Amino acid sequence: MTLAVVYSRALTGMNAPIVEVEVHLSRATLPAFNIVGLPDTEVKESRDRVRAAIIQSGFDFPICKITVNLAPAELPKDSGRFDLPIALGILSASGQVKCEDLSNYEFAGELALSGLLRPVRGALCMARQTKLSGRHFILPQESATWASWVDDLTVYGATTLNSVVAHLNGFELLPKVEPPQQIDLPLSNLPDLCDIKGQHTARFALELAAAGGHSLLMMGPPGTGKSMLAQRLPSILPPLTTEEMLDNAALSSLVNTHIKDYDLRVRPFRSPHHSASSAALVGGGSDPKPGEISLANNGVLFLDELPEFDRKVLEVLREPLESGEIHISRASRQAVFPAKFQLVAAMNPCPCGFLGHATRSCRCSADSVMRYRQKISGPLLDRIDLIIEVPNLPQTDLTNIQAGEKSSIVRERVLLARERQYARQGKTNAVLSPTELDDLAMIKQDARETLGGLLDKLNLSARSFHRLLRVARTLADLSNDECVERQHVLRAISFRRILDNV
Repeated sequence: MTLAVVYSRALTGMNAPIVEVEVHLSRATLPAFNIVGLPDTEVKESRDRVRAAIIQSGFDFPICKITVNLAPAELPKDSGRFDLPIALGILSASGQVKCEDLSNYEFAGELALSGLLRPVRGALCMARQTKLSGRHFILPQESATWASWVDDLTVYGATTLNSVVAHLNGFELLPKVEPPQQIDLPLSNLPDLCDIKGQHTARFALELAAAGGHSLLMMGPPGTGKSMLAQRLPSILPPLTTEEMLDNAALSSLVNTHIKDYDLRVRPFRSPHHSASSAALVGGGSDPKPGEISLANNGVLFLDELPEFDRKVLEVLREPLESGEIHISRASRQAVFPAKFQLVAAMNPCPCGFLGHATRSCRCSADSVMRYRQKISGPLLDRIDLIIEVPNLPQTDLTNIQAGEKSSIVRERVLLARERQYARQGKTNAVLSPTELDDLAMIKQDARETLGGLLDKLNLSARSFHRLLRVARTLADLSNDECVERQHVLRAISFRRILDNV
């Protein structure tokens, strides 16, 4: 046999299209080893890795002209995941792998020079597509653990090229990799809300944000607990569903080859520095990879010192805040990544941070304060549901106030409010469309009139109307009220501080 076909997968965003690795052996005056089919540098370098791995594993490397075609030719191929299928194609074409059902398998794995298998990126994304093809999947052991999360897929984990060949030749079968068992995560592993003293309004705003999935902006002087509050939001959020866990794991597998199982079972909390570029935040590169907003999918994206971010960087958040996904376009590639994150941001009231402080005077002029706040555009602020002030606490309050409620107690109320939302509409209030709000908000007439009058008085947009209505609906759910009443509307307005006032 001089021709062999082995199946593998490429990666384009979250998709993993099939790649046929065709290997042909032919006689020639001089031996050669060519790889065609739009391979990048990493794939071209696999020639040396594959040759050394085959020889070190005790097999014969054919002395002839070897042509490897990665089809389809127009699909870019990157990374070392094609090492294993190329090596198996050469061994099959030279008769050293005698497997009649090679077409029932898909392979991915990077080879060390010694023949050991190294983990690869995107194992879970590839496994999802392999399941649809009905084939088995053979991967390096660590990558196989990721792939085993996909139900109804037979995954084999291998450590060496020798073990894969032994399995295919029927000498010694590889063990099937079973998915890790679900475990209950103790809340004690997360920062607890009881660490926060005082700040009752901010604590309730955090509970409100968790209950309805709302975005939140906190403004206050340095040291008032804004970052501490944000870091404790995951402790009161509902646990991840199985589907959410799979989506997060697939995204993580695109950028990591090593990750702890525990990290996949908790809601992500991403806190990029304000020097981050737009590509770091939304993703990008010649081979598009997910950025911070996608890695925060189904979790929290915390932007501390919000005005210190470059304005162009902040503006890229506008689309994903509305749609829950991000589209990345390059000259040769396009990718779509999920970005269903909950935005929590913090900022100072002015450049020096002490505007309105009880004991320290502000050194900023009115113009500098205005310029500082105008770094955050109106359209972005319009997409934030809750805007609150976190004031400085007097020293006497810090020493006398007892610790607040624990996260476990607050989380019970959040879970009950979420249950009401999913029973009514199958989603959180924060993602209800305007049409769904008309049918599901159940706002009383006097509450609607109050909301309309306040919008005219405060000169708020139609988008603000719907966001205030979503917050009022969440307030009603937390109070176990069937309809949105006037008191809910008034309280929702109180959680939307206007930053233009200096």
